[in-house]
Amino acid sequence: MMSISSVTVGIDVAKAHLDVCVQGTDLTAHRVVNGVEGFAEIATLLQPHAVSLVVMEATGGYEAALACALQAAGLPVAVINPRQARDFAKSMGRLAKTDTVDARMLAELGAVLVRRADAARFILPAFDDHRDWLGALVTRRRQLLSLINSERQRLHTMSVRLHSSVTAVVEAIKIQLEAVEAEMVAHVKEHFSQLNRVLQTVSGIGPVASATFIAELPELGRLNRRAVAALVGVAPMANDSGGTKGRRRVQGGRFEIRRVLYMAALTAARHNSVIRDFYKRLKAAGKLPKVALVACMRKLLTLLNAMVRDGTAWDSSLHSVPFVWKDKSA
Repeated sequence: MMSISSVTVGIDVAKAHLDVCVQGTDLTAHRVVNGVEGFAEIATLLQPHAVSLVVMEATGGYEAALACALQAAGLPVAVINPRQARDFAKSMGRLAKTDTVDARMLAELGAVLVRRADAARFILPAFDDHRDWLGALVTRRRQLLSLINSERQRLHTMSVRLHSSVTAVVEAIKIQLEAVEAEMVAHVKEHFSQLNRVLQTVSGIGPVASATFIAELPELGRLNRRAVAALVGVAPMANDSGGTKGRRRVQGGRFEIRRVLYMAALTAARHNSVIRDFYKRLKAAGKLPKVALVACMRKLLTLLNAMVRDGTAWDSSLHSVPFVWKDKSA
């Protein structure tokens, strides 16, 4: 656990500027440009202080270069979900929303996070240029698929005489998609071959799923099973109050990872003997198909986490253990 007297920093990120608030010092909040010059100014400003955590929100990419620059300067950085930051502000009674207020609340949130025993899990993993480029390729592939889907949907609402235009656009996008996928596979083979081999030994994990896990879940193999399940958003959250035992639900987490994990679990529930048997046992115990599939997602993620941690390939004999269902409602 970090020191409770630690200096924490909140940075509200906008496209053109950055608002900085430093908690635990006499520095006043100020604004710098969102660019290389601004990054250098922030690093110089923070250098004399023992900063324990710099907190900023995920803003769709505008925060990425800043996070990398601060990491290069030796500062620990946490990039959090904007909803979490806003919920924290509301819990503190701060209903007003301005860039300066947001920066101050992020700094105060940082002061709370560094007091936690598991504070290290909030810190962004060290920047990796190869992983960053793979993430860009995975994102671009996702965008191209979305464009193809959008064009195809337009076929239902336009004149038949314009269908050839849509077809031409789709074919052009497919060429780009094939190029991106080829570069993605080649990049993984060159820079993440060992990790990719480990992941793809699991039935249900193909090249796309493997690349997505490598690029967008760098914490895989570094966190315990509960932490990684919560990070992805497949950990059931309690909903109890007094004598009422509410239904557990999964929520939050990394949506894109969860979507890929869902498809992997769907395939594994048919072709992976361990996941298939686990799914059947849950169904036999009376669980709804969707609930059973989410449980398979968590089990698959847990197994992948252990495999990456130990650097071992899939071995079904290690996971084929008797299953005993415990009815918690009894």
